[in-house]
Amino acid sequence: MFAAMQNAPLGDDVLGDDPTVIQLEELAAKMTGKQSALFVPSGTMGNQLALASHCDRGDAIIIEEQAHIIYYEVGAPALLAGVVTFTLPSTRGVMDPGNVERHILRRDLHTPGTSLICLENTHNRGGGSIIPIETMRDYRQIADTHGVKIHLDGARVFNAAVALGVPVIDITEHVDSVNFCLSKGLRSPIGSLLCGTTEMIDKARIWRKRLGGGMRQAGILAACGIVSLTQMVDRLADDHARAKRLAMAIGTLPGLSVDLDTVKTNMVLVNTEAPASDWRIWLAEAGVLCFPVAANRLRLVFHGDIDDDCVVRAEQAFKEVATAHTK
Repeated sequence: MFAAMQNAPLGDDVLGDDPTVIQLEELAAKMTGKQSALFVPSGTMGNQLALASHCDRGDAIIIEEQAHIIYYEVGAPALLAGVVTFTLPSTRGVMDPGNVERHILRRDLHTPGTSLICLENTHNRGGGSIIPIETMRDYRQIADTHGVKIHLDGARVFNAAVALGVPVIDITEHVDSVNFCLSKGLRSPIGSLLCGTTEMIDKARIWRKRLGGGMRQAGILAACGIVSLTQMVDRLADDHARAKRLAMAIGTLPGLSVDLDTVKTNMVLVNTEAPASDWRIWLAEAGVLCFPVAANRLRLVFHGDIDDDCVVRAEQAFKEVATAHTK
């Protein structure tokens, strides 16, 4: 990636003439089966540009109750797009399609109209869980029946595709727009891509400028993204395998448990008898960094800088801490 940055031809992306950004956006659009794409600084910005571009102020959106857009984007849907959020329960991030359909509203004198269904695949707080492709098809049919758009927060959608053994377009073909991160498992230092129709991306580009997301010689960063999409996708399987290996080891230790059926991609949710905040401190002292996502639950995330030796060290650290702090 350093070499790609050094050799990237540059222009001015705000003026639309940075050749490296253009190359990245065209690649992303092709891979996801969309007409156009927009390079943005972060996944949060990509998601919020999508909401603002798909919706009018006062519209309703349907979204899973623990979605990243709700939990970790600082109230942006209300502040920026000005939408009403109907949050639905799920099974590890997968909303029941019938329940989604029941919550679609028609705009009238009294109620907001539902304009957008938001999905998350893989699901962060679901522990990297995957929405089955069959369910994605169900959402698409419902949306088409009611004239509603679908946006996918696909921050880790390539993890879902690799785990399912399908090209990412098999997932993204069922949505109107998708945002995915070049960082995280794809290893770029920064950046995300929002993909959709040309009309929608033109609106998103205006919103990006409005929010201060326009960048000049952004090709320096886009060059890394090209490496991510051409060289870093298949290696996600290594992260998944290492996550499963550590999950199996942790599940044998006292004071801890892991539901192995939930370990589908690069995340492991560890249930702790002692407070998870204590485990975080103990593990940090042993050289393993993680953080609590609930009072008695830790989240572990695997990426390209975690190799097999790191897994061995993590196994040993968990064993040492469990021995020292459980009876």
